[in-house]
Amino acid sequence: MYQKIQNKNVLVTGGAGFIGSNLCEDLLKVNNKVICLDNFSTGHRKNIIPFLSDPNFHLIDGDIRNIADCHTAVKNVDIVLHQAALGSVPRSLNDPMATNEVNITGFLNMLIAARDAKVKRFVYAASSSTYGDSESLPKVEEVIGKPLSPYAVTKYVNELYAHVFGLNYGLEVIGLRYFNVFGRKQSPNGAYAAVIPKFIDKFRSYESPVINGDGSYSRDFTYIDNVIQMNHLAGTTENKNAIGQVFNTAVGDRTTLIELTQLLKKYLSQYDSAIANVEIQYGPNRDGDIPHSLASIEKAVTMLGYIPEVKLEDGIKKTVSWYTEN
Repeated sequence: MYQKIQNKNVLVTGGAGFIGSNLCEDLLKVNNKVICLDNFSTGHRKNIIPFLSDPNFHLIDGDIRNIADCHTAVKNVDIVLHQAALGSVPRSLNDPMATNEVNITGFLNMLIAARDAKVKRFVYAASSSTYGDSESLPKVEEVIGKPLSPYAVTKYVNELYAHVFGLNYGLEVIGLRYFNVFGRKQSPNGAYAAVIPKFIDKFRSYESPVINGDGSYSRDFTYIDNVIQMNHLAGTTENKNAIGQVFNTAVGDRTTLIELTQLLKKYLSQYDSAIANVEIQYGPNRDGDIPHSLASIEKAVTMLGYIPEVKLEDGIKKTVSWYTEN
């Protein structure tokens, strides 16, 4: 078992979202006081309803674009786990201004508030989109290309701002470059839903999921429990060399979209045999998408002691089970 954040005051921004609410749940299990800051633009109240009666959970209905909300949220906080962002490459292409306001202005607000409140550790969600047009595989933290979308620009700027705040203000910052996270509580709804919950929803409705491209594009799909582990490790590490660094948060394996879809079909069919007959369709490639993504996790293993607990197929089984039961 890895070391967990315990007996701390922890702020989770975006705490009602998919990743944020899973973090809140796990933190509460190990005797932390958890503050959740969310404006519910993409998060869901249903994700945090079980925590509202917990005296160690405090919800702030606020917005990281409002500096006053950020200052309120960080009071007496030991660790910030910053998850709040507007995700999705297509969303950023459709509305780059909104993505910029949340992901850059909001991020800067949180850094300023954390600095002013003398927060010890600031762990933030970075993104594999930062690798941009770099074709090297596996992706190594120190080798990035040029960004391919407004979203990627914002997440790279986060890393630059975090570095500067660490350098000039002594804030202990650690970035986690998430690779295609999936699992329980991930919403299948909306125009910008991630591929796994969206495809599960399609299959369960006997509708053909549409793969962008010919299905050969590949991703390092990462189950939520691995992401939770990385947040705990980043929040507790005493390795001074890890401070100010960014770490790939992934499994270190890649799966094509067609392989992924076949796995989803396989495990969903165990709950509903009719799903086995649902056809898969193919559409055009999506603007801003990179063909292949595969993380090197060596840096996280070496510096943080990270060992991914859940590989893809087991994660798919767990995820399918959650969706069929909820």
